[in-house]
Amino acid sequence: MNSASYLVRQSIVAVAAMCLVAVPSSLFAQGCVAAHTEQPLIAGLAPTDQLQPMHHGGNFSDKLHNLTVTIGFRTYSSYAHYVGTDFQAQRAALHNEVQNHVNLYDVSFNYQLTPRLSIIGDIPGLTATRHQQGNINTYRDGGIGDITAGIQTWIFRPPTESHGNVALSFALKMPTGINDAMGTTILSNGTRQVRPFDQSIQPGDGSWGFTLGTQAFKQTYFHTMLYFTGSWLFNPRDTDGVKTFRSAPHEDVMSVTDQYLWRGGLSHGVPRIRNLALSVGGRMEGVPVRDALGASNGFRRPGYVISIEPGLAFSYKNNTLNVSAPWAMERNRKISTADMLNHTHGDAAFSDYTIIAAYTRHF
Repeated sequence: MNSASYLVRQSIVAVAAMCLVAVPSSLFAQGCVAAHTEQPLIAGLAPTDQLQPMHHGGNFSDKLHNLTVTIGFRTYSSYAHYVGTDFQAQRAALHNEVQNHVNLYDVSFNYQLTPRLSIIGDIPGLTATRHQQGNINTYRDGGIGDITAGIQTWIFRPPTESHGNVALSFALKMPTGINDAMGTTILSNGTRQVRPFDQSIQPGDGSWGFTLGTQAFKQTYFHTMLYFTGSWLFNPRDTDGVKTFRSAPHEDVMSVTDQYLWRGGLSHGVPRIRNLALSVGGRMEGVPVRDALGASNGFRRPGYVISIEPGLAFSYKNNTLNVSAPWAMERNRKISTADMLNHTHGDAAFSDYTIIAAYTRHF
């Protein structure tokens, strides 16, 4: 195998190894557990970037060569209710489960300043439908989410002789998404009342915040690539003042929550198909009971989803298509701080699986 073919093959494997880092998994946990803020800080951090030469020409076309754009999409339907890790089969039997269908969209940018340092940005969007009380109440919401911007850097100057690297990222999250969208609710007595939608279908969370992230990849035996990505969204604000209309004490306003995502696994190029690689790994995402910074009062649904995540990546020239389908293996709606005060344990609806896709173009 000549050196050019070797580089192409390794770039494909590396892209698959970081499969869907360009889709912030917004984008986050499945169902009612998490809000749906995107995670742009690791968008565009594909190892193929290090194989691209830097362009320092004076005209616009030359400068455009340092830009990578990713368009992402994620969809899921949540309906399976859990208290802790216990599935609430009675909700389905009584036909009173809450059902969410959410589509998440994402456009992210990565502009390479040097081989190690780049500027990143992300614009998320959401459309969602929520059914409650046996479909008596149906809510539809959508809009731009919370935009983020920041920087990312590779620890070692790419390309590395070890065929591995580690990246660190920081992004500022701005409260550009609406967090108090409202609709009409039909109460049990038949009266109508205008209320804010549930926080699980609000495009934003109403808070300034920031995200720290990392990712790493390393080629091992038989050209198999190991990968890891992790990020934590810090939201120091306590509550956002939006009424929940919940009757339980300490749950009258929405909490502004941290969110986290961890992913890791391996990827390998498909023999005889040089542009295709398959990956498999584990994924954990969710909302903590208490935020890392600030208080954690108000209503939230803390918990996590652990999934197995198969995926594939197909590349052609400067284009890459990533697809993955995380399948939930464990779902846990944890006890919130309000639950502790009320001596209760609330539930949350989760999805069985998620479909994630991303198209990346390096100019």
